[in-house]
Amino acid sequence: MQQRIGRVTTTDGTELAYASVGEGRPVVYVSGWLSHLQLSWELLEERAFYEGLAEGCRLVRYDRAGCGLSGPSTRPPSMAQELAQLAAVVATVGPEPFDLVGTSLGALVAVAWAAEHPETVRRLVLYGGWASGAEISPPDVRDHVLGLVESHWGLGSDVLTDIFAPDARASTRAEFGRYQRASSSAATARALLSLSYELDVSDLLPDVRVPTLVVHREKDRAAPVAQAEVLAAGIAGAQLVVLPGRSHLPYVGDTDQLVATIRRFLDLRALRGGVARLTVRQTEVAALISAGRTNREIAAQLGIDERSAEGHAERIRLRLGFRSRAQIAAWYAAENDGSASAK
Repeated sequence: MQQRIGRVTTTDGTELAYASVGEGRPVVYVSGWLSHLQLSWELLEERAFYEGLAEGCRLVRYDRAGCGLSGPSTRPPSMAQELAQLAAVVATVGPEPFDLVGTSLGALVAVAWAAEHPETVRRLVLYGGWASGAEISPPDVRDHVLGLVESHWGLGSDVLTDIFAPDARASTRAEFGRYQRASSSAATARALLSLSYELDVSDLLPDVRVPTLVVHREKDRAAPVAQAEVLAAGIAGAQLVVLPGRSHLPYVGDTDQLVATIRRFLDLRALRGGVARLTVRQTEVAALISAGRTNREIAAQLGIDERSAEGHAERIRLRLGFRSRAQIAAWYAAENDGSASAK
């Protein structure tokens, strides 16, 4: 899949970047705290998560003001500003009702939108969200984290990565720490994190009258599962699904199970082989690994240098969540009904 980047302007003149991937009915995705459309597409795990959601539909996501590819705003972050940004993006998907997925901070924005514009939302998914930001962390911890982000963004981003993604590999955590710092300034990061703690949508929950799925990981270190229970209890008819795991980031941990849960609720067909997807070149390399070729032999056969072959093999391993070449070989053979062979 390839994402397509577009631009929209909010009513206050803020320029936002949005990305579309896939074809079919629209699914609008409101991200958590920080995002960067381009860098997230380059992170193997995160891209695989979005591709898994986008199979059979059109996934639309965006960078909020001051983040990623979007321009800055002259106003401080607020729920009103969040809804104005979502409105500008929603205007690009057409007049038909769309599915709305909100993760983390985006879950609160999605709740507010669905409560105010129920006719626009076909189905609502809330992942890793909360009803009251004051309940997700003790005041002294909130103050400490906000101060750390403001005074030492590098260290602050690393601390938050450990909270958000304890199940991630060390290399993934390092990449995400850099990704956060590239996504926004320290001032914007602090302001958005502060907004996460300040927002409370408890009073809006009874006004949400669209089919709703609340999905959460049991031991989420950033948002307690008790807040997912509050969301589900407050929205009439909402389904609550609690999955095992500790990571707050949706693309870390058992992503297959999370994507399958969301797709099932949105009436999208199940994915064969999970969310992992390989590029054409990676598929060629996987086939050669399955045939028992070394990196040197793969390089010679594909006309690339040995270091590139090694890099492809490592990216395949990371993308599929494997620990060895033997697992890659077994996976490729199973995906191809045991008939994998190298030309």
